[in-house]
Amino acid sequence: MPFFSIIIPLYNKENYIQEALKSILNQHFQDFEIIIVNDCSTDKSLEKAKEINSKKIRFINHEKNKGLSATRNTGIRNAKAQFVVFLDADDVWKPQFLEKIKILVDTFPEVSLFATSYVEIFPDKLLMRPSVKSIGLKLDEYHLITDFFERNTGQGFYIHSSLCLNKDLYEKIGYYDENIDFSEDIDFNIRANNFSDLAFYNSAEVGYTIFSENQITTSGIKGKKIPDLNKYIDWEKESPTLKKYIDFERYVLAKHCKLAGNKTEFRRLVQSIDFKNLTFSQRILIRMPKTILLCIKKVKVFLLLKGWRVTSY
Repeated sequence: MPFFSIIIPLYNKENYIQEALKSILNQHFQDFEIIIVNDCSTDKSLEKAKEINSKKIRFINHEKNKGLSATRNTGIRNAKAQFVVFLDADDVWKPQFLEKIKILVDTFPEVSLFATSYVEIFPDKLLMRPSVKSIGLKLDEYHLITDFFERNTGQGFYIHSSLCLNKDLYEKIGYYDENIDFSEDIDFNIRANNFSDLAFYNSAEVGYTIFSENQITTSGIKGKKIPDLNKYIDWEKESPTLKKYIDFERYVLAKHCKLAGNKTEFRRLVQSIDFKNLTFSQRILIRMPKTILLCIKKVKVFLLLKGWRVTSY
């Protein structure tokens, strides 16, 4: 039995999948299997993946396109290892990523979540560290984070491609919600981090590709099903830090909804926010007209591509 099962959800990433696979096969820690779940790609993604010859790779093909959540769930249910790791097909790992995750697993056996930091990869190979609030951790050290929601009201300090989970966790909190096709990770993170502390290595071991093709986070929210964050209201009442975290995510989703012209969903999200949990700039932005938000978004993207980050976090 391998120590890690690495799951790659694959849908139309022909220009990236080989680099993703090479970054796995070049890991210092080699006790793993790779499960590629092809969600009915219509380009040459599957052919490109099969060009990488390794006995560690298994392929599972969906008969119809089911989306990211269902693709992840398929991989989990077919995983042989106790510890499940994800790599999006357009992301890459540094050679020591699994080695550092293994250190976390050995050091903190009582938890179910393990992660490292990451670096964002923009066009023209521009690299940027995520804009996160100071989390009080020294670089290149590992820590046990017991207050994830308090520390994470801004850009996330891990992504799913830098996350490892004990497979038992899914039996306790449920799998990925297959009815959601935008911000699936937010819904899952709430359940996962409400159940378990997080073992975190503050070292950027993952390259997170920004603006790749078919990337949901950059293609807009129109026509997508977002998480129903109000189902966690009872949890929010018991935890002020969880309430603040979810209000921040409501703010982010509300802006997406305004830009997409979804007034009903926008109002529903805003009505549930305690505005004391938002910064002054966030309270201003959420009330701005759609046209101004669109202009601000274009300026932010332009600046990002130049290596400058402007954020309301």
